[in-house]
Amino acid sequence: MTRTVVESKTKTAIIGFDEPFCVIGERINPTGRKILAAELERDDFSRVEADAIAQVAAGATVLDVNSGAVFTNKMAEDPRYADNNFVEPALMTQLIEHVQAVVDVPLCIDSSVPGALENGLAAAQGRPLLNSVTGEEERLDLVLPLVKKYNVPVVAISNDDTGISEDPDVRFAVAKKIVERAADFGIPAHDIVVDPLVMPIGAMGTAGLQVFALVRRLREELGVNTTCGASNISFGLPNRHGINNAFLPMAMGAGMTSAIMNPVALPVNQKKIAEKKLEIEAAGIILPADIDDETFVTLFGMGSTKPRAGKEMEAIRAANFLTNNDPHGAAWINFNKPAGAQGEGRGGRAGGRRRRRG
Repeated sequence: MTRTVVESKTKTAIIGFDEPFCVIGERINPTGRKILAAELERDDFSRVEADAIAQVAAGATVLDVNSGAVFTNKMAEDPRYADNNFVEPALMTQLIEHVQAVVDVPLCIDSSVPGALENGLAAAQGRPLLNSVTGEEERLDLVLPLVKKYNVPVVAISNDDTGISEDPDVRFAVAKKIVERAADFGIPAHDIVVDPLVMPIGAMGTAGLQVFALVRRLREELGVNTTCGASNISFGLPNRHGINNAFLPMAMGAGMTSAIMNPVALPVNQKKIAEKKLEIEAAGIILPADIDDETFVTLFGMGSTKPRAGKEMEAIRAANFLTNNDPHGAAWINFNKPAGAQGEGRGGRAGGRRRRRG
């Protein structure tokens, strides 16, 4: 069975056909996160560290570290900051160092800048996953030598110099090309994790069917593991969690072995709590004067004031159980214990309680 091994200093995560689904946490990424980008510009890595800790606590077994920040203020002072080739290599080293200082899980080094990829490979302990190579000729020539030099697995994205095709046969052909070119460098297929590219279901009604068929072909014909940006499937739609929760188990059933995703349900903020309290008061409901925020949001089904595992993680845990990748349901049982509950035994074995003798 195909197994892709990624490692930190002391821990190993295996992406494989007969392994539990691998969740690659996506939140350490300043792209589209203006607050995070501004903090990094000020050399403030506190949010990065908090995101790393929260994602691992929620169940991520690998963390993606993306250095794609735009430093607007520094750019105005020094034109070199307008060039990602200048910004990202140094930032990637800092990000890796801060993440490794607070968690010990394998990393996925994510950048479009070759210098950032190499800096990340140099700074990462163990055997990280490199994200990513495409079928573009220039990218193949830049990234595959790094993969070979550091002996690491790589994410292969199914687009090439012509862009992203809506034809799944074309995307398969690109993946096959990358696998074959990698073989020329002595890189085995089990060290390639293909992203077949998930299209938004709101824009293309066949997007789900396409990716399921592609994953099956990639597994059966190329023998490679697969990943995806899981939230792409629900882009632009209401109740995205509902779509994601259906998509992930179906993709797993088709053979997908990992996903780059957010494993964390974000905390309920003070604004939403205040709005809900006003709504309740308007309905004539009297709340205890000393009710704390966590009790309040739990009582009214709003979530939690603390980061916790998201609904997508519930779907993944259930699918692992249903596909016999959770021996005796131990992980499922532990996942569903109330916070702070103490288990009566280990292993989650069915029928573990003793009967009283009458």
